[in-house]
Order: sequence, then structure tokens, then C-alpha cells
Amino acid sequence: MDLGLEEKVAIVTGASRGVGKAIARALGAEGCRLAIIARGRKALEETAEELRGAGVEVLTIAADLMIPQNIERSVQDVMDRYGRIDILVHNAGGARGQTIFDTSDEDWHDALALNVLALSHFARLVAPIMSRQGGGRIIAISSIFGRESGGRPAYNALKAASISLTKSLARQFAPNNILVNSVAPGSLLFPGSSWDRRRQADPESIEAFVKSELPLGRFGTPEEVAAVVVFLASSAASLVSGACIPVDGAQSRSNI
Repeated sequence: MDLGLEEKVAIVTGASRGVGKAIARALGAEGCRLAIIARGRKALEETAEELRGAGVEVLTIAADLMIPQNIERSVQDVMDRYGRIDILVHNAGGARGQTIFDTSDEDWHDALALNVLALSHFARLVAPIMSRQGGGRIIAISSIFGRESGGRPAYNALKAASISLTKSLARQFAPNNILVNSVAPGSLLFPGSSWDRRRQADPESIEAFVKSELPLGRFGTPEEVAAVVVFLASSAASLVSGACIPVDGAQSRSNI
């Protein structure tokens, strides 16, 4: 199937590892020209070299997206390089703190800035560009714990906020053919992930978790999330907007 992604320009944030890196690879394999963004320059350049080795055109932008001026600079850098923006995948996110008692106000502010305000700021900047081009795609990577309880307090709350924001943006931008969706991964395993660290520290408890919480009997992979993102970015998803799609192997329990 031709997904209509050849020569499209895609921004992927948090793209130096894990889910973001898998998304960049998958979009690149479909012929997209990429702008990949992450805070760490070394890992970012290593990812870029891997992509270029596969024949993908890629621009690297090392930036802390909690700083609004860095978002503005990033969008300008992409326009200077490519002259258009067709797809925005906001994957950068996360939150500190395990309980409400060890989550400081600074932790909350940082998580809000990265998960929600950065998405809003990017959308404000790229939507006029996409409108002039006749449309585009905005995709936020949330979590099943933005759809139901179970995660850490700040993570839960702000992933829920990102899902709500994408719904609002989908309705606002629909007249300009800009489709906006979120993707909610479940528990993923890859080298360096939190689940990888937990499995190494306590394999027995992780084995019990898999048996009790993961109906497929295994963790998901970043590549499985990336496949759904590519679909949402493609012409095949022309009537999908305002959705939050879980990619979790039936891990979550929400009916909607």
C-alpha cells in the first residue's frame, strides 16, 4: 500500500532513543524527510547517522523543549532546511516523582512544559504552515495512563491533558485538513527503558507483572507504536482525527 508519505517533512521530538527513534526510522523508511529533536547532541547525532545510512534525509536539532524559544527556533530551522512541515510527532515527555509527596512544584511545572505546553506551542507554530500547504498531521505520544489511573500522579495528569488537548486541536484544525490524534502506548520493553531496568533489578516481580497485567504475555516494542504513528501520518488515515489509539495488547481496562 502506498501510504502517501514520500517526500513529506516530519518533525519527531524525543527522537534519539526508544519510541521516538523507532518513529523516526519508520517514517524515514516510508520516504519522509526528517527533523529529529532531542536534548542530548551525542545520541541525536548517532541516530541521525543510522538514518542517513539507510538513505534518509535528516536534520538534527539539539534543544530543550521546555524553553519556548527553542521550539520557535526548531520550527524555523525546519522551514529553512525544507520549506514545509507536513507531520509533527510530539514524543518528548515524561514526569518525575513517584507519589504526590515526592513530586515537587518544579517537577509539575517541568512536566507541564514538556508534555502539554510544548505540544501546544508547536501546534500554534506548525498549523498555519500546514494550512497553507493544504493540510497536515499532528500526533502526540501519550500513554494508557493518560486514559485511566495507574501511573505516577504528574505523569497520569499530564498525559491525560495531552489527550484532551489533541481532541480540542482536532476540532479546531479540521476545517484546514489538519488531522490531530494521540497514541497511547502500554508497557514497552527496549534497552535502557524503565521496564528493562526493572526487569534486570527484579526479574521475578516483572515476570509476575507480565502474567497478571499483559494479556498477550509480553511487553510491547517501540516499533509496534511506530507502525500506528505511520498509519496516522499517512493518507490511509484520512478520516481519523480527534482519536486516542491505545497500542497496548489489551493491557488497559478503559472501555473508551
